[in-house]
Amino acid sequence: MNPEQLTTKLSSDELRQKLNLETGQIEWSELQRHFARGVVIALSTELDLVEVALKFTEDDSSVIENWLATGQIRRADDDDARNWEQTGAAFWAIVVAPWILVQEIKIDAESD
Repeated sequence: MNPEQLTTKLSSDELRQKLNLETGQIEWSELQRHFARGVVIALSTELDLVEVALKFTEDDSSVIENWLATGQIRRADDDDARNWEQTGAAFWAIVVAPWILVQEIKIDAESD
């Protein structure tokens, strides 16, 4: 079932719940092959991963274009990859084919 068919069968709340269940944590080592394919979209920490996935699924281009223009979402680049390799980064992620949306899990050094 493609995303368009999915959105016609589910309400936004039902789709949001389904997407929430599909999120998971992933390590950089597991994400590297997807980065090499150019399908990793990095999200700023101020965005809600599930909400972004919902907008991608609904093909809400005006919202997505706004996030792109403001830098809140962007295709991961080589600088990201180097940084993630050095830090052994981990992410919350969700697949919205063909994209993998990721949000780096920031460790709060103050919380120790």
